[in-house]
Amino acid sequence: MSVHTPVTAAANATNDYYLTRQDKMESNVRSYPRKLPLAIAQAQGCWVTDVEGNEYLDCLAGAGTLALGHNHPATTSAIKAVLDSGLPLHTLDITTPIKDAFTEKLLSFFPENFVLQFCGPTGADGTEAAIKLAKTYTGRDNVIAFSGGYHGMTHGSLAMTGNLSAKEKVGNLMAGVQFMPYPHEYRCPLGLGGEAGVDALTYYFENFIEDVESGVVRPAAVILEAIQGEGGVVPAPKKWLQKVREVTAKHDIVLILDEVQAGFARSGKMFAFEHAEIIPDVVVMSKAVGGGLPLCVLAINKKFDAWSPAGHTGTFRGNQLAMAAGYNVLEEITKNNLAENSRIQGEFLRSELNRLSETYGCIGHVRGRGLMTGIEIVDERQPADHMGSYPADGVLAAAIQKACFDNKLLLERGGRGGTVVRLLCPITITTDECQEVIARFTKAVSEALQAVRA
Repeated sequence: MSVHTPVTAAANATNDYYLTRQDKMESNVRSYPRKLPLAIAQAQGCWVTDVEGNEYLDCLAGAGTLALGHNHPATTSAIKAVLDSGLPLHTLDITTPIKDAFTEKLLSFFPENFVLQFCGPTGADGTEAAIKLAKTYTGRDNVIAFSGGYHGMTHGSLAMTGNLSAKEKVGNLMAGVQFMPYPHEYRCPLGLGGEAGVDALTYYFENFIEDVESGVVRPAAVILEAIQGEGGVVPAPKKWLQKVREVTAKHDIVLILDEVQAGFARSGKMFAFEHAEIIPDVVVMSKAVGGGLPLCVLAINKKFDAWSPAGHTGTFRGNQLAMAAGYNVLEEITKNNLAENSRIQGEFLRSELNRLSETYGCIGHVRGRGLMTGIEIVDERQPADHMGSYPADGVLAAAIQKACFDNKLLLERGGRGGTVVRLLCPITITTDECQEVIARFTKAVSEALQAVRA
């Protein structure tokens, strides 16, 4: 039986044709098409081509999902091999040779006392599972999360997410979440800045946990990102993260590291927490772990594996295509030392962006690790605060994103008020492609300034 699937564009179709149709058929909840109004027809590596034949340089890469870029041979060959093999595509959590090989490969990046848990296929389900596990293990209820953090959009994960806009119309989120300040090099939450701010926040965390008059009972877990992604690409200082690890271990609090976006060589190391030389108790992995296909996995120190059978389930935790593609991604990362490529190309991008900030004062701060870069856009015409930081300029940041799109450069914004332009390039990006990113971004900044401030 022959089944036809529409994979090619309709004759003479335009981007507007598809966008207008989706506007009628799809919910108001859609977001990316509002800022990146194109219909993609083909993609390869760091490049995508729309239905009109325009070619774009992609620095979004599925919000970091496509570690190797679009249609890398390592992933497409794995998918084709599974399809040709006759193996099942869906197995719940029943074992297959693919699952066995993938499990062994992924565990090789963790200490020997770790096991894996396959969750539903999103990072949000992973954070939900991690919190449930921590509560099961400790018998405690509270959770500490951090301002600026992002852990998903389900009820529990949203309760632990810093951004308020998604919460304002959704009541009765998970109770017992205590937020604490997260160190920020450019906008210190304590108003101190520099090492003084990091030292104060490091002391504050320890004191908060150990103070018998803090007003908050000992939590089941602390959850955080070693590099806040949606929060504006904010790396955690080493000494602060080491103190968090020390204190949570001392008080038997489960430390959960959300590596959904920063994991798999994106930060210049396999996992972002490795920059602080710590080992968490639970690591949440999604996005790149499935080779671009839906998959979410927890790595759990066996000490904390307090589940009973079926304590947390998910129908699609047996995605065989994702495990096969994910296995090949892990092979590619190690074989070609892509963590080092991520480090080198990321340092090049940030060096060029810092050089650009000397010409364009609206580039207030450039930060990140590896190929995870944030560019905070400010209004340098206004007075700086006592730490030397200028007011954020969300209008200009949005104009820069639009100008980037007009110059065939795809990227996203994040951070408070959407004022941080973010680069999440594939970790396979070349120096020549990075130079093209800078050229297009430079032109976009110039055009946006002309449009907004002229």
